[in-house]
Amino acid sequence: MAYSNFTLEEVRTTFGLETVESAGTFSEIAPVDPSDHLMTALSRNVPLAVAIGTEKAKSEMIVANVLIELREQFEQRISLFSGIDFSVDVEIGLTGVCDFLVSLSPEQFYLEAPVIVLVEAKNADVKLGLGQCVAEMLAAQRFNMEKGNNIHYVYGVTTSGIDWLFLKLEGQKLHIDMGVYAIGQCDKILGILSSMVTQKA
Repeated sequence: MAYSNFTLEEVRTTFGLETVESAGTFSEIAPVDPSDHLMTALSRNVPLAVAIGTEKAKSEMIVANVLIELREQFEQRISLFSGIDFSVDVEIGLTGVCDFLVSLSPEQFYLEAPVIVLVEAKNADVKLGLGQCVAEMLAAQRFNMEKGNNIHYVYGVTTSGIDWLFLKLEGQKLHIDMGVYAIGQCDKILGILSSMVTQKA
């Protein structure tokens, strides 16, 4: 089994997770103003990505731009990876390719711990990416432990580019924010992502 084969029910059962579902888990996080560059890119790209209608278009034209902006906000002190193999434990199914991955290390030529945010892009329904995203979060948790990094939380995002849904993994407790943020709330999305980098969410 690979990340993409997990449903939310399967990953919860397989790894004995306790799920906490609540609306507004990240609602108190302060927004972060996007740069003019990002706003211009989104104003151009969002209508085109929606018209094309594929997962690849939304991933490249919307999601990547938001995550690059996040990296710029932190002055390249974090690293961003796209489409890399992140196989942590093949025997239990924690294997496969991650759409996007954010690490607290500034090293960009290879993945260095700690891994803090996994972003899974889906074409339409963000809920369809929950199982895969949670499996990737569990892999990141194990990756960090093996590297000796004391990171309290691993975060996850499933997004269609237009809609963004956020998760937090703390030990065996999985928090799912039932609120979905639209790309029109880009400042709020950036604020939540920034709080994940600083581990303040």
